[in-house]
Amino acid sequence: MQARAISRYIRQSPQKMRLVIDEIRGKNVNDAYAILQFSKKRAATAIDKTLRSAVANARDQADQAGEVVDVDELYVKEAYVDEGPYYKRWRAAAMGRPAPIRRPTAHVTVVVDTKE
Repeated sequence: MQARAISRYIRQSPQKMRLVIDEIRGKNVNDAYAILQFSKKRAATAIDKTLRSAVANARDQADQAGEVVDVDELYVKEAYVDEGPYYKRWRAAAMGRPAPIRRPTAHVTVVVDTKE
């Protein structure tokens, strides 16, 4: 049973988030939880939250279909980070001129599936 979760507008650079999400792609869900729990990267908390949501969605879909899904049999089928819109801010620069500040956002997608 395939289920997915999407977290949007996370206030972190997609490039930094991809470093963490590459570590869990294709792994068992329990292994992915362990990797994210002990990661020192800030992105791990947002990705962990998205992964837990995807697992909860898989359980909910199985309950609605009258099936039973075992969390130990789930694995991360797809996991990727897309760019979101930039927050545009301005900061004073030399001689009172404005200088742009671009704050990136990211969209995280995690798809879990059962192993056949």
